[in-house]
Parts: sequence; structure tokens; C-alpha cells
Amino acid sequence: MAHAATHDHHDHHGAPSNFFVRWCMSTNHKDIGTLYLVFALVMFFIGGSFAMVIRAELFKPGLQLVQPYFFNEMTTMHALVMIFGAVMPAFVGLGNWMIPLMIGAPDMALPRMNNLSFWIMPFAFALLLSTLFSAGGAPAGGWTMYPPLALQGGSVAQMVFAIHLMGISSIMGSINIIATILNMRAPGMDLLKMPVFVWSWLITAFLLIAVMPVLAGAVTMLLTDKYFGTSFFNAAGGGDPVLYQHIFWFFGHPEVYIMILPAFGVISEIIPTFARKPIFGYKAMVFAIASIAFLSFIVWAHHMFAVGLPLGAEVFFMYATMLIAVPTGVKVFNWVSTMWGGSMTFETPMLFAIAFVILFTIGGFSGLMLALAPADFQYHDTYFVVAHFHYVLVTGAVFSIIAATYYWLPKWTGRMYSEFWGKMHFWNSVIWVNVLFFPQHFLGLAGMPRRIPDYNVAFANFNMISSIGGFLFGASQLIFVGVLIHAVWGSKKKATDRVWEGAKGLEWTVPSPAPFHTFEVPPVINDDELAHGHVDH
Repeated sequence: MAHAATHDHHDHHGAPSNFFVRWCMSTNHKDIGTLYLVFALVMFFIGGSFAMVIRAELFKPGLQLVQPYFFNEMTTMHALVMIFGAVMPAFVGLGNWMIPLMIGAPDMALPRMNNLSFWIMPFAFALLLSTLFSAGGAPAGGWTMYPPLALQGGSVAQMVFAIHLMGISSIMGSINIIATILNMRAPGMDLLKMPVFVWSWLITAFLLIAVMPVLAGAVTMLLTDKYFGTSFFNAAGGGDPVLYQHIFWFFGHPEVYIMILPAFGVISEIIPTFARKPIFGYKAMVFAIASIAFLSFIVWAHHMFAVGLPLGAEVFFMYATMLIAVPTGVKVFNWVSTMWGGSMTFETPMLFAIAFVILFTIGGFSGLMLALAPADFQYHDTYFVVAHFHYVLVTGAVFSIIAATYYWLPKWTGRMYSEFWGKMHFWNSVIWVNVLFFPQHFLGLAGMPRRIPDYNVAFANFNMISSIGGFLFGASQLIFVGVLIHAVWGSKKKATDRVWEGAKGLEWTVPSPAPFHTFEVPPVINDDELAHGHVDH
């Protein structure tokens, strides 16, 4: 705690009083983290409103509310906004806020670039969302943008330029995170003393830098096919639409892990805190994250079993995909082992973390089913796939973001949120998310295709149950907004510096709320402060 005294004269200085200067021109990692998190929350509700249109249309058979083309616009925009606008910026926001605090750095390595990487995002999404009001209509070719379907819709250029902007933002943010972690750790903070969350972001940042240019290339080829007469993907001109799928999924599969590896990091911080014991197998956790990241590059064609791959390719991609279950299983085992024998308490962050472990594992098992090439011929492009990836991305990524918010919110605001309303939010979310997505497994096994606005009456009951779950899960998130508003402006209960009794790590040594500037003098790394049991005392 020797460094705590150096903060005192900074506690209330440094933050610009001018609103515009503070929030639009900020280079402070905490303010930029806050901007990312608020932006992600707004996008979460916009993307969620698109999902509500989808579920309202599917509430019963027949065309109810919207035309099929608009329905396709909704499925496409829902996915693009949720992936690039909600989940990824939320994790970048958490990284911006917490990485400097966790490694004892005064700020991010490249603060001006940090500002720019955020401010690109609102313009990218303004461009994308404006297509809903354009004459040609919004993109309606699915979030994967497969040609020739994606090229027949409207707004291809706006969609491509928006994706370029999002990619530039992601690459800049990743360079910043790598530079910060590798160059700005406090003396004594070795790589293998870093919190698992920092490790997960370091590995994720390398993934982003590797695959974002691949997506940029794929959508640029789409653009030239549409407007400049090229035939990359046009069979009539000697191209091949399956080539697009290979390029897209070479980006798309690591992208899935980009959205879940930081979640693993978050859960690996929360479970040891509330189990009151160090993470079980710290080094194994780090190697497992790195293994998953490596394997993510060699499994892309498991999304393409139905396109007529050669048998040898199907067998290779099947086994490579099943191999990912090994490091993932190591992580689940280590989380459970961390809880085993711990003196656990069940505050809201821990509830979301436990739900994550259970429900993410369900998503992982259905992913193993999809990995089997012969079985995938049946599952492919049905609601079984929709159920699988929503278990991974909603009860996985989104639940971990919510858990992280509850976990660190007292450190950010200096006030405690309402535990009662946090638990109300948890129980509503965890019940309705299962009512929403679990029936979709049965719909898929029964043969209901995805991305259709109408369906056979045989699928009616499960669709109605799923839609009811969707509306109530969406409504439950309004409780979350209420909790956040109350914690920021209404709560009278002050947070202590070490908010949670079992919390370890440098971020719990600074005051709550975290001062505008922290660690101007590098902290003295005290091994007792670090959460990992393997540090030599």
C-alpha cells in the first residue's frame, strides 16, 4: 500500500470540468473505458430491439408484422450490431478500464490513439444504422454477407465501409493493449504474475490483429464484385462463392474466440474472489487460453461441412474442432476446482459467473455435436445452430460482461449497487434466457431452418415459448439499467477500497472510486496482493 499515499493530492484533480473536453477529447483510459461501455450498452438495446422484431414475427406461423425482406434486414442488423457494436466494444471497455489498474500502469501506452479508436465507432454504426432509412434498404444477406445473396440487397457499400471502420478501431485498440501490457507493467509484475484477465486480453489482441485484415479483404472483394465488375465470387465470371466462405470463416472462427476469451479472463477473476482461494492451475489456464487461440485458426471450415468439402478436409476439420474441447474442458475443470472447498458467497457477480460456467458448457457441448461432420449435415443452418451460438454468446460473453460490470462497478463509481435488484436481474435473466434459447435446440433437431420469417405449424409451440422468453429476457435487462443508474447517481452506500472480501490484485489497492490518475509512481508489487497461488513468498 506504499503507493496509496501518492494519490491523495490527485484524488480530485486532473479530470477536466468541461463536459465536451472531458468526454470527447479524453485520453484517460478510465474515461475511454466508460465511453466504450456506455456505447456497448446503447448498441445492446438497439440490437436487442431488432431481435424483438424477429421474435414477434415468429410468435406464431404466418406472416404477422413485417415483410420477409425486412425480416432479413433485422436478422442481419441484429447480428452485426450485437457482435461489432455490443459484445466487442464492451470487452474493449473493460480492458481499457482494468488493464492499467491490474498491471500498475499509469494509463494505456498510446492514449491519443485510444481516443481515436473509440470515436471511429459511433460513426461506423451511424453509417450502418442509417441504411435502415435508405431507399435500397439495409443489408439483408445475413451477418456472414455470403455472396451472391448479400450482393443482391441494398447498401452493400455502406455496410462494407462501416465494417472497415469497425476493423480499424479494433486493430488500433489491440495494438494499444499489446503495447500497454508488454511495456508498462509495474516492476516485479512478471508475465506469469499477471491476472488471467490481462492474459486473456493480450492473446485476444493478437487474434484481432491477425484476422481483422482478413475480413477487410473479404468485404473489399465483395465491394469490387458489386460495383467494379470483378468476379472473385461470381461463378459466371470464373469466381467461386465458396472462396468467400473460406476467407470469411478464416476471420469468423477466431472472431468467435475474440468474443469469449476475455470472458474467460473475467470469470477467472470473479470465481477466486468469491471462493476466497487462488485460481486452481493458473499456468494451465494461461496455456489453455493460448491453445484455444492457436486452434481457432485451423478449424474454420467446420462452418462449411455442407458445401461439398473433400472428405479429407471434413475429417481434418472435424478432429481439429473436437480438439478445442480439451483446453476448454481444462478451463471448466479449473473453475469448478477453484470453487471446490472454497468458502463461497453468492453475490451477484458470482451468480452470473456460476451461470456462465454451467450455460457456456451447454453451448460447448452443442458445439461438439456440430463438430461431427456427418451429424452436421442435419444440424447445418437449422435453429440448432442458432441455439448453440446464442448459448455461447449470450450466456457466455454477455453474462460475463454483466458479471464484470457488477464486480468492478463499485470500484468505478465508489458506490455499491443494490444487491437485491442485482439478484432480481440475475434470476430473471437466467430463467428467461433458457426459455428463449433452449427450445430452439428442439426446433433445429426437428428441421426448422434459420433466417425464415414463416414456418410450418408443427413448429408453432416451441416458437411461441421461445418468443415469450425473448420478450421477458429483453425486459429483464431494463432492471440492469436501473441498477446502473442507481449505483452511479442514487446509491448512498459507499464502497470500500477492497470492495470484496476475497479480492486480490492491484486494482483493489487504489481508492474507490478509482482516482482520475492512478499509479503515477509505479506500485511496489507485494506478492500478497496478487491473486495467484503460485507466486513465491
